[in-house]
Amino acid sequence: MPPLTTPKSGDALFASVERVQNAELFTLTYGAIVRQLLTDLEEVEEVNKQLDQMGYNIGTRLVDEFLAKSNVSNCADFKETADTIAKLGFKMFLGVTATVTNWDAEGTTCSFVLEDNPLVDFVELPDTCQGLQYCNVLSGVIRGALEMVSMKTEVTWVRDMLRGDDAYEMRVKLTKQVPEEYPYKDDD
Repeated sequence: MPPLTTPKSGDALFASVERVQNAELFTLTYGAIVRQLLTDLEEVEEVNKQLDQMGYNIGTRLVDEFLAKSNVSNCADFKETADTIAKLGFKMFLGVTATVTNWDAEGTTCSFVLEDNPLVDFVELPDTCQGLQYCNVLSGVIRGALEMVSMKTEVTWVRDMLRGDDAYEMRVKLTKQVPEEYPYKDDD
């Protein structure tokens, strides 16, 4: 039996990820993408959908890197999964941690609260973009990553500091736990 490995801490994961580009370049590049989408699509709601879809595509791939580098084994339930994302996932990829709060009675809905968000450095939303969910790429990343580990979710933004709130808060609702299916049957 192979020895059990313990999951790395969020700080250890963040330190182990190679930093090819600095945070400011990432922030400015993301801002340029959002600006170009606003120019191309013209409708703020369409930009929100596109950012979510981009995030979803990123999340479906990012989960593999996370699982490979974090040594995290299967989480027992949605609560443990949310805690792992908040403490390890956000730290590994964004350098920040999130707080998991506001659980419902069934344990299927919670909030990720970010005090700091590196995507919004240097950002001010003009009046014409008040409906823009600037960080919608993050909700897509969460949705895509969770879908790859058999959890269908709905992710919505509840609070946004770009709109004057005191923090960034994403509401995550588990809509379906998809049972794992194997392509073949083991013979006994």
